[in-house]
Amino acid sequence: MTADSTGEHPEVLVLRQNIHGISPTEYVAALRERLPDREVGFAATPDQEREMLPEARVVAGFSLDEDDIEHAENLELFACSFAGVDHLPLDAFREHDVAVTNASGVHGPNIGEYAVGAILTFTRDFLESRRRQRRREWRSHKTGELAGSTVAVVGMGPIGESIVQRLQGFDVDTVGVRYTPEKGGPTDEVYGYEDIGEAVADAAYVVLACPLTDATEHLIDAEVFQTMPTDSVLINAARGGVVHTGDLVDALRSNNIRGAALDVTDPEPLPEDHELWTFENVLVTPHNAGHTPEYFERLADIVAEAVATAEESGEWADLPNQVV
Repeated sequence: MTADSTGEHPEVLVLRQNIHGISPTEYVAALRERLPDREVGFAATPDQEREMLPEARVVAGFSLDEDDIEHAENLELFACSFAGVDHLPLDAFREHDVAVTNASGVHGPNIGEYAVGAILTFTRDFLESRRRQRRREWRSHKTGELAGSTVAVVGMGPIGESIVQRLQGFDVDTVGVRYTPEKGGPTDEVYGYEDIGEAVADAAYVVLACPLTDATEHLIDAEVFQTMPTDSVLINAARGGVVHTGDLVDALRSNNIRGAALDVTDPEPLPEDHELWTFENVLVTPHNAGHTPEYFERLADIVAEAVATAEESGEWADLPNQVV
């Protein structure tokens, strides 16, 4: 059976989805490799989806609405392709006794690399090197050194931990910020969100890797920018709303911070006439820190482990990445 065939009676069903330009048939192939004893199908059209949902025990995709859940009478696990699940009808899944897992952790390696790349870009001032290259100007300029610096990572989930892990070997001090600081973390120090000022006071780099919640909305505001060292750099790979955009613009305009790397913005997409485009000390990337060719491979690992766990225990409970 080829990776793009639908399968007649799939036990595991992959729904239509497009992530980072990767064909969902790669997800199908990855699942078939990990679950060789199960029929894995792909619903390439709405008609195929309606036809195959009733027989599937495991469905992998972006979302299912309440009618779909009702229609999927044999469903035991919905494997969401997103880390966030607030778009799902979670109560309906609970009512139908369907377990739900998310994609938490799939972005760890790639966003970790993005953060380290952004840090090194500003440390060695590659932005200035690029400007001089465009002018064909062979003229040295000052750069910095990362060793001995302090890096504050806001958010100690899988992505934040991945960033800290990739900073090992650079001889830096690390500070973590999380909602529950009593849980500790892999950093040298850990603070709560309410102590963000203490966490960033000595940081050469402040890396945002936290979810956007009531506790983190506009967490990085004018007061935080005033607390950060004037030679510090903000790196936002979280959500645009974690930063107060107006206060960021003011901080950059007033030289309160050295620069920023922004993979996410508020608003997003960043309007063409927005002032942030004009700062030479700002690196803007189009929300692609999470892009990775390994996305479906990592999702398949989560699903395969969930299936193996349920098979061993006899119930769809205590699964990796389980949210319902």
